[in-house]
Amino acid sequence: MSDSSPLPPVRLHPEAELARDALSTPLLSRAARLARWAGPETRVDAGGGLVDEQLPAAAEALGLSGDDAAAATSEAWRVAVDTGLVQIADEDEGTVTAGEDLGLLTSGSPHDVLGVWQEALETVLADASVPDLDGLEDAVDENGEIDVSRLEWDPEGEAEFLDGVLGNLYLLTVSEDGPGEAPVPLPALAASMIVPSDMGEPTNDVLEQVSDAMMRLDDQFRLLEPVGLVEYQPVDEALMADADAGEEPAAPLDDTDVSRYGMVRLTPLGRYGLRSRLMEAGFAAPAVGDLADKGADALLDGTAAFPQAAAQAETEQWLARRESLTAARELLAAARGADAGAPLRRLRCQQALSLVGREAEPALREVLDDAELGGLARVWLTEQGAADVPAPSEAMIFWLTIDTIAAQLAAEGNSEELRALVQGLAAQHGGFFAAAWRVDHPATADVLEAMGRLHPDKRIAKEARKAAFKARSQHGG
Repeated sequence: MSDSSPLPPVRLHPEAELARDALSTPLLSRAARLARWAGPETRVDAGGGLVDEQLPAAAEALGLSGDDAAAATSEAWRVAVDTGLVQIADEDEGTVTAGEDLGLLTSGSPHDVLGVWQEALETVLADASVPDLDGLEDAVDENGEIDVSRLEWDPEGEAEFLDGVLGNLYLLTVSEDGPGEAPVPLPALAASMIVPSDMGEPTNDVLEQVSDAMMRLDDQFRLLEPVGLVEYQPVDEALMADADAGEEPAAPLDDTDVSRYGMVRLTPLGRYGLRSRLMEAGFAAPAVGDLADKGADALLDGTAAFPQAAAQAETEQWLARRESLTAARELLAAARGADAGAPLRRLRCQQALSLVGREAEPALREVLDDAELGGLARVWLTEQGAADVPAPSEAMIFWLTIDTIAAQLAAEGNSEELRALVQGLAAQHGGFFAAAWRVDHPATADVLEAMGRLHPDKRIAKEARKAAFKARSQHGG
């Protein structure tokens, strides 16, 4: 993922709802219960962890039993300490006291609660980046200290790998053509980090790397589920047994087989948490609703790069806060301009106006004589069934055509829809290019050049390129 261009906007649940989700996650709820359970007799070791002899009582307080009870209790305690729900009162004595942030979980704002949860998430992410240290004894040097280099463990590399995977999962979740709310197969997620985008058939070496990555991710997502970041269906135990026996899990053979290899989905809380982390890392990660209290210029510019569905959702929230007539006037004023982004602003304006009712009609009639807005005003009035809509001049029709194609180029590039539009225009208007090069629009030459690229008929494409040359010559370009 590049941090130079904005990510698609994410749809977030209200903070109050997310805060309730955070409080109900197994890990944070256990951490809070331990913070309230701890008292004057509670003792911790030099690292802040509960001493071994107190783990059974702490596990009992959490209602945990079985082989994993001690590990789950230790993890919850570590989260309680790291998030400030518990504070070390005296390091020498190993005593603790309730932390200042414990009160935030009951009396703080939803944003406060989410701040505590975000700290818990960071603790778990740090733990998830630590590999299985089965070879820990072999890594102890002659001084009794752990030599990390003997573990073949790159802490920064492990953290970067996990961040990359979560970034890809976020991107898949928020992309308009992604799975959305549906879970993502673990092999696909692992492959997104390993397989080069320009590779056709993966080599055996690459497939082995994908299998190794899947095993790592299986362990990591098992850790991340209790904090509420993801919903995770682990890799089938039979496949895990094969891996433990030294056999690499085979690639899935068909769609019905994929779920056995693990499925992961970001929760609403996970979308919130990863967006916060991405923004802290310098990524532009907008959320639907960010522009609702901004001006019309910010709305049209901000949604310019949004996918269609996200742009409409953002615009609906913006319109909900305004009277239709006032909103229409603001949108039309913001749509004016001769800069490179103006055609796309006018397209977004037209799309926004399609969401308002007939009460906005006076605003559209006010711009009927405007060279830049008169065409779209006529389109809107006609679609609304308004009476007495003046017919556009030929010059206005050509100007609006150039403006529309310029906007489509900015929004979608050389899409199939635009290709069809170009072919339709050339077929319906035999003298289109002879007239189009004269249109007084800043994008005329660029649009005609694009039409030359997009049209499959060599003769018509040549006409478009000749018209583009004339347009540039006319404007001294």
